[in-house]
Amino acid sequence: MGFLFNQKECQELQYLLRRELEELLLDLGDKRIDGMIRMAMEERYTTVFKMYGRLASPTELAKYVRNKTSHTVH
Repeated sequence: MGFLFNQKECQELQYLLRRELEELLLDLGDKRIDGMIRMAMEERYTTVFKMYGRLASPTELAKYVRNKTSHTVH
């Protein structure tokens, strides 16, 4: 499936994806979340990260790479 976005729409989509990645990284860092919920969140993170990777520069994308020891946004 393909979409055509103008520049303003691309910027808005990038903003939404960044906010979602930040929330997911924050939640994945919460040790109280485990089991099926954590697995679902990890799947969602992977999907959103791949989507953001289609729009963002490598430098911007690197800010949201998941570090297994620390789940904070740089």
